[in-house]
Amino acid sequence: MGHESKTFSLTIAEMREFAGFAEHEQIFIERSLDIALGRGDAFKTWSETAEDKRAIRSQYLAYRELRHLRAMIPDGEGFDGVEGLMGTLLRISAQDLAMERLDSFSTYRFLYERLLGAAIRPFLPAAFCAAAALPQIRPERRRMLLQSLSEAAATAPGWSLKEPAFFPERVEVEAA
Repeated sequence: MGHESKTFSLTIAEMREFAGFAEHEQIFIERSLDIALGRGDAFKTWSETAEDKRAIRSQYLAYRELRHLRAMIPDGEGFDGVEGLMGTLLRISAQDLAMERLDSFSTYRFLYERLLGAAIRPFLPAAFCAAAALPQIRPERRRMLLQSLSEAAATAPGWSLKEPAFFPERVEVEAA
């Protein structure tokens, strides 16, 4: 199979995974990527209420740190720099999880792979667990989130270095 076929297959698999998420999760991922990637005016596109505006503003502020966070991802097995990476990743993750728009590790992983790239994958189970276990997350949400992390994901012996290929965007459909 050629390189283009593999990339196409990966893209299709990512599109299928995204299609399996609940609508509110898809919307949150699209909005988050718009904010992080600077795709248009998120306030204009996504805010319908004052609460939406507050949430988007908090994401804009948190996501300003993503470029710096990408540069902090350790490339070895040592622990140098882990505290800076995990502290910031934990804070941003907890903020996103507290909005109650991501209901599982799968949706969290899907979003954060796109926010930070493939190199963040080994750190996502730990960041997710730590963020989901914080007292700022309602107890029933904590239980649901923590139970969504499979043993296989939590104990994976290795992670793909293949960068995500599909970055979902909101598509405006004009009424006829």
